[in-house]
Amino acid sequence: MPFGGDAWLLTGYAEIKQFLADPRFSSLEATQPDTARVTPLPLRPGNLLTMDPPDHTRIRRVVVKAFSMRRVEQLRDRIREVVDEQLDQLVARGPPADLVASLAVPMPVVMISELLGIPSADRERFRRHSDVLVSTTAYDAAEVNRTRTALEEYFQELLEQRRSRPTDDLVSTLLEAMDTERLTPLETARTGVGILMAGHETSLSMISNSCFLLLSQRELYARLVAEPSLLPTAIEELLRYIPLRSTGSFPRRATEDVELGGVLIRKGETVIFQRAAADRDERVFTCPEKIDLARRPNPHLGFGHGAHHCLGAALARVELSLALEGLIRRFPDLRLAVPGDQVPWKPGLIARCPARLEVTW
Repeated sequence: MPFGGDAWLLTGYAEIKQFLADPRFSSLEATQPDTARVTPLPLRPGNLLTMDPPDHTRIRRVVVKAFSMRRVEQLRDRIREVVDEQLDQLVARGPPADLVASLAVPMPVVMISELLGIPSADRERFRRHSDVLVSTTAYDAAEVNRTRTALEEYFQELLEQRRSRPTDDLVSTLLEAMDTERLTPLETARTGVGILMAGHETSLSMISNSCFLLLSQRELYARLVAEPSLLPTAIEELLRYIPLRSTGSFPRRATEDVELGGVLIRKGETVIFQRAAADRDERVFTCPEKIDLARRPNPHLGFGHGAHHCLGAALARVELSLALEGLIRRFPDLRLAVPGDQVPWKPGLIARCPARLEVTW
């Protein structure tokens, strides 16, 4: 691995599902400085990604209602409104336009900020920090460390503000949980940072990558324009097919000897997995290299599996669906303004994402 030594890499669908459901592989143990990993620093302990049960269960219980299907359905009209606002601006500016800057970045940022209660004036501040936190080689360890600390301090300031002026947002919910669920101030701040980053970085990357895929293979976009009823299965296929990460997963460490896929993984050894490989496993998916917008069933692992299954899966699905629905409804002739092989990509980050996506119509 680029940092910390050797690790096992899982690529098979069945092996990854078994791994993700096995409590003998610890996320907390993988926060040790010597853990094999792709990032300059291991994740810090004290947030949902790096917790094991029962602490993970305790804190997840606090925030899960904010991301439930029922709550996301209540947000659907607001998400559609934000998408339309961004597309109105796109029309006003005229072609060519950058879909990353015009839609993929602002829409998820607005939604996760409103859910958490981040003031609009502060959104650009944390957006600048986002790329640093998902860096593999783009930023060094010192920069990553400074950025993490700055964001945690920001969240602690936000919690203090809510203490004197409580509202009905997720930050206030986390504040209440400091008493009811025994969250420490640092756990609360790190949970808030984790939700903020996961809530917009993955969605913006997925929207950007989906637009690139559909427009670089233009017959796929044309089919959705002609058959918008395909959108639900198309969303699942995009989640299966697109390799959202440029690297393997966040690592976990075995807390005892475990046999997995016919291999003995010894206590203390590190394991990562490549979700994109699992979702192309021909033992599970027929013609896995083919994009089938009508594929059923589609049991992809795009949102993980087990205790750490993505908390924001429902929100991410609705955001991606409404973004694509808005594009195919309002821009049936949308196409790339440059050849697909000339689209620039962000280097040195965990997230695999176009830096810009120039389109015309």
